[in-house]
Amino acid sequence: MNRVVHVVDDDTAVRRSLAMLLRSTGHQVETYGSAEALLQTAEAPGGLAQGCIVLDVRMPGMDGLLLMEVLSRRGIRLPVVVVTGHGDIPLAVRAMRAGALDFVEKPYAEERILEAVGSALASSRQVDRQRLLAAQAQAKVGALSPREREVLAALMEGKANKVIGFELGISPRTVEVHRANLMEKLGVRSLPEAVRIGLEGGIGGAG
Repeated sequence: MNRVVHVVDDDTAVRRSLAMLLRSTGHQVETYGSAEALLQTAEAPGGLAQGCIVLDVRMPGMDGLLLMEVLSRRGIRLPVVVVTGHGDIPLAVRAMRAGALDFVEKPYAEERILEAVGSALASSRQVDRQRLLAAQAQAKVGALSPREREVLAALMEGKANKVIGFELGISPRTVEVHRANLMEKLGVRSLPEAVRIGLEGGIGGAG
């Protein structure tokens, strides 16, 4: 999947030069002159392409911090690299606390901004992978019977077959059958693997 670097900066010259740099190194780039412009794209059919956001933290109208808050409320969680002027370090720190992945101070060296963008895109790929694994785990857990989910939840709490059988009103042998069936459906051979899928699939456990 091709990922896009979304550059948000009200300074036209800065926005264009950064876009040129990123494109010269093989990145796909979309540029926005304001936070509001990016939100318009986010609200349009198709929304924002997967990738990352390079965001000027101080802009007229909606600033970078407020944009991050709005995106978070809307469930748009692309990694963010904040770009800040010399006097805006405290603002950048607030942005980091709000979830920004990195911040780069102006004027920045090309190597520094490229490094930050590379890390953000790598983070984006990892998020996509985690979402895929979670979706796969949810599908596997969804294929379990209600009783098998109960047994898995109990196993995730570290309970022995005898205890599980007592609590569910079934024999330990029946617990073993359910355990074997659920592990087959989950496609795993060990209990730790089953526990991992259970957690990713939304089954709680006391650990």
